[in-house]
Amino acid sequence: MPDPGFGLYIHWPFCQAKCPYCDFNSHIWNNIDQDDWTEAYLREINRVADETGDRILRSVFFGGGTPSLMEGRTVERILDRVRRNWRLENNIEITLEANPTSVEAARFTAYRQAGVTRVSLGLQALNDEDLRGLGRLHTSREGLKALDVAREVFERVSFDLIYARQNQTVTAWQAELDRALSFEPSHLSLYQLTIENGTAFGDRFDRGKLDGLPDEDLGTALWDMTQDRTERAGLPAYEISNHAKPGEESRHNLIYWQGGDYAGIGPGSHGRLTLGGRRWSTESVKDPGTWLQASRTGSAETRRALSEAEVLQEKLLMGLRLSDGVMLSSQDEMRIFKNIKYLYDLNLVTLDQGELRLTRAGRPLLNAVLDRLLNG
Repeated sequence: MPDPGFGLYIHWPFCQAKCPYCDFNSHIWNNIDQDDWTEAYLREINRVADETGDRILRSVFFGGGTPSLMEGRTVERILDRVRRNWRLENNIEITLEANPTSVEAARFTAYRQAGVTRVSLGLQALNDEDLRGLGRLHTSREGLKALDVAREVFERVSFDLIYARQNQTVTAWQAELDRALSFEPSHLSLYQLTIENGTAFGDRFDRGKLDGLPDEDLGTALWDMTQDRTERAGLPAYEISNHAKPGEESRHNLIYWQGGDYAGIGPGSHGRLTLGGRRWSTESVKDPGTWLQASRTGSAETRRALSEAEVLQEKLLMGLRLSDGVMLSSQDEMRIFKNIKYLYDLNLVTLDQGELRLTRAGRPLLNAVLDRLLNG
């Protein structure tokens, strides 16, 4: 497999509201001093570049939170500092996540002028009732208007939808998905709703207050239909939840899934860096105020070296999400051969010259497959 390259992730932790399904590090803050925050990001960029500045940067990803709450000047100053610290790949991908409620044509134009090349828009649903159920602040009309604005400004636009929602039928999801595909997207992220601990949905679920979630059979039917419709539309799944026309895959996310190096900057951000012949896990403090203060006095980041077993675990956790699978070394293959054979006999994986892949039957069972591979 080709070298996935080196990427930079920048986490903006602020949102207008906390969605009930979201377990990301996001916070509701008022009176954000964007100049103060920009200076903090610039300091952290300088710190990371001191260790990695000899590498060619393939991608930058502004995630959150809601990065589209950032002022155009904030994004411009950050990207100017990035350019000063790294050599950039000729066709570098610079992505910014956006919520429809914060989309403004003038702000998007400022992002484009600053160097952003791709926008990922969180539509999540195309009808108002389900948007309210998901705790979203925008209407379906506002979401589609934001999509129009994004397409006017950027050549590369992706959007997200969540399915397997409460009381959602296969027929209803098919109609909604077909409508989404009618917009002829080049990249589409389709996530099955998952109930995470520590979220509002997780709390409701624990109290028996979250009715209408799909059972296993319905979840499988929704999955199968999703794969069929997207493949027919020319957007096959290149990753468990991500679909794209050939050549329009998210280059930044491929760095994650293919085991490349990436630096994380911002509250709660994670990174994986190869330094001194070892692979390191990095993690920044989650609390925005604590992170901001730490950036003034030193580093807001902790790191630890990963063991060989952890490196293999991450290789499988990330690489098997891809339709291309993961390339195992002969040593890796020997360590888990018995587990691979068990899954092969069930037609859940294939193994060809060291390349381990999930089959169509195995893809919706990713977690169970991983558990078998890693735990026997």
